[in-house]
Amino acid sequence: MQLFSQLWSTFSLCSLLTAAWLWFFIRHDRHPEPLWLLARTFGWGVFAWLVSATFEASFEQWWSWPLLLTLLAAITEEGFKMLATSTALAEEAFDEPMDGLVYAVTAALGFAYAENLTYALGFGTGVAAWHMLVTTLAHALFSAPQGYALGKHYLFRRSWWRSQGLLLSIFLHFAFNTLLLDEAGWMQVLFLLLLLALMAVMAQRYYRRFRDYARPI
Repeated sequence: MQLFSQLWSTFSLCSLLTAAWLWFFIRHDRHPEPLWLLARTFGWGVFAWLVSATFEASFEQWWSWPLLLTLLAAITEEGFKMLATSTALAEEAFDEPMDGLVYAVTAALGFAYAENLTYALGFGTGVAAWHMLVTTLAHALFSAPQGYALGKHYLFRRSWWRSQGLLLSIFLHFAFNTLLLDEAGWMQVLFLLLLLALMAVMAQRYYRRFRDYARPI
């Protein structure tokens, strides 16, 4: 019974936090996306985490240098998150630049959801609470450049936009994880907060730029 209670509290906390962040990010969309497509993209995000985790486990068997593993993790995770987001590109519902941000964040939250559930089941809900709060937001913000790039690609049909967005996401992810390699001190916490604030401002600017391109209500 205690195990069931722990599993239920973990699932509830992770689900509520993910739903809250999803609402926070997609509320700016003047033309709400179909729920089935959001759910499918979220599911692809979960699958992206499963594939990424498999690759990262194999990396650890071949290399032991923390900085290299951190870079490989950033490349792998952001690459598969980009693929998860791209599953929505061919749908009719993807009909304005803002949708790039919506689906990128949705896929990222699916990724973070799977990661957080696994982390919580391994270390307990109490230990994982702060991990859920920070990493859920971080994954969404990592993917914001991808969403902006996909929106730009929708407008101008230039494939190099997607490459730029992916590279920026990888850089942000790598920088964030690098700060977590050593034992946390006040300087690390400060830099982490500054990096999160920078990514939040960047995401907000992306949203504001795409409002001008939204279809009339």
